[in-house]
Amino acid sequence: MKEQLSPKALEILAQARSLLEAGGYNGFSYADVSARVNISKASIHHHFPSKADLVRTVVVLYRAEAREGLALLDRQLGDPLKELNAYVDYWSSCIAGGTSSFCICAMLAAEAPLIPTEIADEVRGHFEDMSGWLTLTLEKGAAQGQLRLQSSAADEAKAFMSSVHGAMLAARGLGDAATFATLARLAIARVSAAA
Repeated sequence: MKEQLSPKALEILAQARSLLEAGGYNGFSYADVSARVNISKASIHHHFPSKADLVRTVVVLYRAEAREGLALLDRQLGDPLKELNAYVDYWSSCIAGGTSSFCICAMLAAEAPLIPTEIADEVRGHFEDMSGWLTLTLEKGAAQGQLRLQSSAADEAKAFMSSVHGAMLAARGLGDAATFATLARLAIARVSAAA
């Protein structure tokens, strides 16, 4: 899909993603995007007829990027505990470096009752993707004796995902990027057989 978009459309999407991360769906308008991209609102409507179209496209691309990243972890590491650590390290470096301080799907999930259905469906899909990857990773780790599960792998996956998103929220609320790494490491320690 990304290959089919013009450079200007990609720039619009990048700015919309940044605005979503900062303030969610209702935290920005086409006027905000227009000011950042330096084009008229009408030009944005040419690329994305509605805000729902724009945000849905951002989330579709975000989901694809996340799936590719998780598949890369599987291929490169092939070790469940290392994969969990790499996932947490990715977010730690994004948050500390200021490149991304929050998962946009977590931000949009908080607004789920207020966002268009087509966006809510994509957000739910992202959570299902993440939960599925975590479930498989935890199952492999438990089978290899690296991880210990106190509940089903599916429930543990949701608990881990909740811990990571909660750590993002705590880091943002406290204004301290190091808080994320500290809390996310506790989530890993909770499932580590060595703990």
